[in-house]
Formats: sequence, structure tokens, C-alpha cells
Amino acid sequence: MTEETRERQRIREVVENWVLWRDAGDWQRFRTVWHEDGWMMATWFQGPAERFIEVSRAGFERGVNILHFLGGSTIELSGSRAIAQTKMQIMQRGAVDGVLCDVVCTGRFYDFFEQRGDRWGIVLRQPIYEKDRLDPLDPAARLALDAKLLAEFPEGYRHLAYLQHKSGFTVKRDMPGLKGPAVERLYRQGAAWLSGEPLPAR
Repeated sequence: MTEETRERQRIREVVENWVLWRDAGDWQRFRTVWHEDGWMMATWFQGPAERFIEVSRAGFERGVNILHFLGGSTIELSGSRAIAQTKMQIMQRGAVDGVLCDVVCTGRFYDFFEQRGDRWGIVLRQPIYEKDRLDPLDPAARLALDAKLLAEFPEGYRHLAYLQHKSGFTVKRDMPGLKGPAVERLYRQGAAWLSGEPLPAR
């Protein structure tokens, strides 16, 4: 096994630990996947990793149901820096106008990694939202979505945003999707990170 292969495996382990520990509510270990200046971007939250842990824990304890599933991964290494892209699904359950629904959103985690000492940690996680769908748990339930409200959200996470909005979250409306200026800008930021440049000011 080459050194690069070993480092990629270590980074992939961090990506997997993020999902397993966050979804299980293992907050002490979840904290270890981040560097101290880590930053999380999501539809419903944008800010420091430590604050993300706090609000995720609070939501977990009051029954907010958000889970994740991982697929394949590709990792670009450049010295002590890396960009990891990992296929994922975000699954959230909640009520929409009194009807209990599941949303599945498919996309990628786009992670800015850095090795400090002997530890790889996440400096920035920016999901890319590619496609989603919403289904009532009861197939016989009648649900009429507000077409005007639905159209206000980007196509890649339209139904996820709709459910989150109905659940009382403030949803960011310009996150990267499969195509377009936002994801192209993210790719440029990733290339700059690998070349040694700092992250843009937050």
C-alpha cells in the first residue's frame, strides 16, 4: 500500500465517522472529525463546527429526524491538504401541513481537509445538492404542495427546503447544485485550497 493510499483511507474514515457519530448522537466523538476552526454549511445552518454540534444536539434531543447515507468517494491530495468528494443522501422526516413525510436528497459532501500534526480534520464541509424527492409515509395521504413556495427553492434541494421551511427552519437558498455558478465557484475554491491558498472570508 502506498503512502497516498493510506492517507486517502484515513480521510475516508473521517468522512464515515462524521455520518455515523452525528446520526447516532455521539457528540464527543463527532467533535473530533473537525479542526477547531472547522465550518459547516447546510441548508438550515451555516457556521462554526462547534455551534453546529450544539444545534444538532439540541435538534436530536427534541426529535428532529435527519439521517445520512454514504456512497463512493474520490480524494485529491496535495501535501497536507485534501479535497474529498463523497456521494451521499440526506434523509429527513417531518410533517408537511399535518402529513408526515420523508424527503431524500441525493448529492455530494465536498470537504476541505487539512492534516495538522498527524490528524486529518475537516476545515469546511459544503454539501452539493443534486436531486431530491418527497413522499408521504402513508401512501393514501393527500398532500398538496404550494407550487409557488416550492419554486422559490433551488431544484437540487427543493423538497428538502420545503419540508425544512414548513418545520420552522430558515433555509439558505443559494447552495451549490449539480450545475451552475455556485458549484463552479466551489470547484475553484477547492482548486485554490489544494494550491495552498486560504479559504475565502466567511
